[in-house]
Amino acid sequence: MVGADLKAEIMKLMEKRSALEAEMNAIIESLCQPGGPGLSRNLVDSEGFPRADIDIPTVRANRCRLAVLRNDHEDITEKINQNIQVLHSAKLAPTSVAAEDTSDMVTNNHSTNIGISATSNYSDLGSTSSAMNVDVILSKPFAMVDEITEGSPAAEDGLQLGDQVVKFGHVEFGENLLQRLAAEAQANRGQALPMIVLRQGAIINLTVTPRVWEGRGLLGCHFRIL
Repeated sequence: MVGADLKAEIMKLMEKRSALEAEMNAIIESLCQPGGPGLSRNLVDSEGFPRADIDIPTVRANRCRLAVLRNDHEDITEKINQNIQVLHSAKLAPTSVAAEDTSDMVTNNHSTNIGISATSNYSDLGSTSSAMNVDVILSKPFAMVDEITEGSPAAEDGLQLGDQVVKFGHVEFGENLLQRLAAEAQANRGQALPMIVLRQGAIINLTVTPRVWEGRGLLGCHFRIL
């Protein structure tokens, strides 16, 4: 019953990760409110005095907490990936009752910084928390949004920290993912681009439009290959 135990452990880790993502998003929303200090803005005014319009101790505490949560999120994601690899390895063994496609497993851990403009046209296609769907969902995502730049199209248009990318335009799991992601964004500059992400146990459909903005890239978020 190793497979069943691994599935249960993966589900628990996913729940913990979802809780972390919710807390991170709440902190980011608080820091990035209009007129707020943001994730990295200076806490002193032009004359070098502490800003009087914000609660500096609270801002510092929130920024420190966000850093801790990001580290915990990365650790949990790594544990999930390790368990997925063990689970699929077990299913490929000769004693496996049913063969399953494991071609969608991602083992590299690189990242790319491209940006997103999204029209928030997403819909929940249903919960994926049931055990029968674990293998299908966990085998699909190939990248995760682990950073969103303040004021970026991604932040304004619906992408959230922790979203796991299942499909970006025509890009799905395969080789040369970083190059393919960047090329897809460039090729569709100013055009609506379908995107599918896994968010807190649910598949979400997005329509994103890569575009030039005042920040770096066309998307304004950071993708880490899982």
